[in-house]
Amino acid sequence: MPAGPKLTILAQMPASAPDNARGARWSILALLFVCRASLGLQFQTLGSVADPLVAQFGFGYTEIGTLIGLFMLPGLLLSMPAGWAGRHASDRRLVSTGLLVMALGGGIAAAAQGFGLLALGRLVTGAGFVFATLYFTKMVVDWFAGLELATALGILVMSWPFGIAAGQVGHAWLAAAFDWRAAFIVASACCAAGAAAVALAYRSPPTTAAAAGPAATAMPRDELLLTLLAAAIWGLFNAGYVVYLSFAPKVLVASGLGATKAATVISIASWVMILSVTVAGRIADRTGRHAAVLCTCLAVGIVSLLLLPHSDWAIVLSLAFGLFGAAPAGIIMSLTGQSMAPQRRAFGMGVFLSFYFLIVTAAPPIAGWLFDWTGKPFTAILLAAGLFAAAGLGFLAFEPLKRSLARDVA
Repeated sequence: MPAGPKLTILAQMPASAPDNARGARWSILALLFVCRASLGLQFQTLGSVADPLVAQFGFGYTEIGTLIGLFMLPGLLLSMPAGWAGRHASDRRLVSTGLLVMALGGGIAAAAQGFGLLALGRLVTGAGFVFATLYFTKMVVDWFAGLELATALGILVMSWPFGIAAGQVGHAWLAAAFDWRAAFIVASACCAAGAAAVALAYRSPPTTAAAAGPAATAMPRDELLLTLLAAAIWGLFNAGYVVYLSFAPKVLVASGLGATKAATVISIASWVMILSVTVAGRIADRTGRHAAVLCTCLAVGIVSLLLLPHSDWAIVLSLAFGLFGAAPAGIIMSLTGQSMAPQRRAFGMGVFLSFYFLIVTAAPPIAGWLFDWTGKPFTAILLAAGLFAAAGLGFLAFEPLKRSLARDVA
């Protein structure tokens, strides 16, 4: 890379790379998908057992929203240190450690007798999540940069709703059949198993070191601005999704559905996302029309949110949200590959996640406060719709900003 500031150059696996190295990336992606699903499973514990916690401890939904948001809070403090840690430890070790810390946090929450230990457990789990999610993403970008990146990141990102959907169904069943603590115990066991699988089976791409050069701990102005905008878009999108997951079942219950049926209906969106995000990323990669695909999907998603109180359409609306509203996830995440150079990828992902966590941490408590203030869970869904709209506007601003910065460099 020439001296001086320059917009991101994606490190591509050269055409001369061995066929087995190029083919291995899909096996690696499958491994990372399965292991990363435990992150969504662990996150969803609190949302799925909210009603038993309210009944046992007398929490309000502001407190439930706070506990949900605490999972993201450590990212505000730890994302930058997590990025720096890549200079001293391998991606494999950092992901495995993050998953083990998540297992520990779930164990603490399972032992809770009130808000304090639940909060501590969520914070510890969130600390492990920071390291795991940063280096899971970096691993895929290292393997796929320049090679169907939106598709690959779409598949990786879908491990999160896959874990969440499994939690929406499984955690509710565990809480009913055993106790709310069982949800945290099972999720922690899955995190520990994922840590072992990554430690034993992951390997780095053969071209990473040569392509990236020495790791850096600073970013030029152009990359920093693009990274912050990409983080804002990803944060707004995920904040809307988290608020939807947390409060959409309450909207359906208020409309007359039973709690178990409402949770099952909302989980449909997370299940179909596993397919739709991959398809949307593939279409965007093949056509090059990333903005058009994203805006169309977000528009349908916003409409499905606004119509959610019509419980007679609940299944159709959940399908529409999963098939369209959440589909641009991989397209948004592919902005990370356009925002930072390979040698600054670990540090850049730390910057990215710091801003992302700031947005996602704030959203659930605000949504819970709106619910408590109005007594209507649909006000939280209106917030989610606004967050999705803001993410779309941010995405439309990304390419013009990138072109403007390129002119400044020239």
